[in-house]
Amino acid sequence: MILLLRLFATAAIAFVIGKLITKIKLPSILGWLITGMVLGPHALSLMNTEVLEAVWYKNTVNFLECAVGLLIGTELVWSKLKKSGKQIIITTLTQSLGTFFTVSLVFGAIFYFMEIPVYLGAVFGGIALATAPAPALSVVREFKTDGPVTKTLIPMAVLDDIVGVVVFFSVISVVSSGISEQSVPAYMIALTVVLPLIIGAVVGLLAGILLRKERKAAATLALLILTLMTAYLTGYIFSNIIIPGLSLNFMLIGMAFSAVFSNMVSQARLDQINKAFSPILGVSLIIVILNLAAPLDYHLILGAGLFTAVYIVARAFGKYFGAYFGAAVTKSPQNVKKFLGLTLLPHSGVSLVFTGIAVSVLEGPAPECAEIIQGTIAAAAVINEIIAVIVAKKAFEWAGEFNKRNCLETENK
Repeated sequence: MILLLRLFATAAIAFVIGKLITKIKLPSILGWLITGMVLGPHALSLMNTEVLEAVWYKNTVNFLECAVGLLIGTELVWSKLKKSGKQIIITTLTQSLGTFFTVSLVFGAIFYFMEIPVYLGAVFGGIALATAPAPALSVVREFKTDGPVTKTLIPMAVLDDIVGVVVFFSVISVVSSGISEQSVPAYMIALTVVLPLIIGAVVGLLAGILLRKERKAAATLALLILTLMTAYLTGYIFSNIIIPGLSLNFMLIGMAFSAVFSNMVSQARLDQINKAFSPILGVSLIIVILNLAAPLDYHLILGAGLFTAVYIVARAFGKYFGAYFGAAVTKSPQNVKKFLGLTLLPHSGVSLVFTGIAVSVLEGPAPECAEIIQGTIAAAAVINEIIAVIVAKKAFEWAGEFNKRNCLETENK
C-alpha cells in the first residue's frame, strides 16, 4: 500500500508540474520527465527502486503501455492510410536504417582507431535506430496536432519499433554468437515482432464485434477496458508462462488491438470510444513517461563524455537526414521533409531496454564493452530526452500543425 501511495503521489506531482510547464509554453511531458528524474531513485527517491522493481508495478506499466498503444492504433484506419502507405514504409526504412548505418559507421571508425572492438559500433547502431513513440505522441495529444507530419509520424511509430526490434536482435545475435556461447535464436526475433501483433489483432477482432454497436459511455468504456485487459493478460501469459523470458512490446499489443477494432466501427463510433477512453489514456501517458524517466540519473549529465556527445549528434543526424531523404524520394509534402526527422528524436525507453539486453550479453565475455555501452547510453538518454521533447514540440509548431485536430473535427461536424 505504501508503494502504491508513492506511485500515486509521484503521478499527482507530475500532473501538477506538467500543468505549470505549459504556462511557459513547453509540453507537459517535459514536466513529467523532470518529475520522474527528481523523484526517482537517483534523487529524492519518492518513486524509489522498491517501487520500480515491484512485480505489481511492472505489470501495471505493461497494461498501461497497452493503453497508450490505443493512441497509435486508433489512427491506423485503412481509409485514411491507403494513400500514403508506401510513403510511410519507405520513409520509415530510410530514417531507421539510415540511423543504424550512420551511428554504426561513426562509432566503428572511432573504435577502430582507439583499438576497441569494432563490432561495438554495430551494437550502438542497433540501439540508436529505435524511437520511443510515447513522448512525441504525448505532444500530438496535448497540442491536438494534425497535418502531414502528424499523419506520417503516428503509423511510423509502429513500423519504427518493428524495424528496431528486428535490426537490434539480429545484431545482438551475430555479435553474441561470435564472442560467447550465448546467442539469440532467429525464432525469438520473429516472435518478439510478430506475437504482439497477433495477440493484439485477435483480441481486437473480439473488441470490434462488441464495440460496433452503439452504447452508453460507461458501457463502452467497460467493454473496452475488459477487452484491453484480455489482450494484456494474453501477452503476460505468453511472456511469463508459455515462453518465460520472452520480451514482448505491450505497446505493440495495444496498437494492433485498437487498429483492428478501429477499422470495424464507424468513424462516429470511434470518436465516441476515444472520448470515453481519453481520461484513462491521459493517466496512462503520465505513468508510462514516469517509468521512462525515473531510472534516468541526472548526475550523468555532468559525467557525460565524448562518446555520449557523438552518440546524440550521430543519431540525430541519421534520423533527420534519413527522414528527409525518404520524404524526398516519395515526394512527400515539404513540411514532412523539413520537420519529420525532428519528431523522431525521443529515445530513452527503448534505448534503455536494448542497452540492458546488450550489457547482459557482453558483460561476461567483454565487460569493458558492456561498461562503454552502459555509461554512454545512460548519459545520452538523460540529455537527449529533455532536448528531444522540446525539439519535437517545436517541429510540430514550425510545421503549423498545432490545434488543427479541433479545427478539422469542427469542419467535419
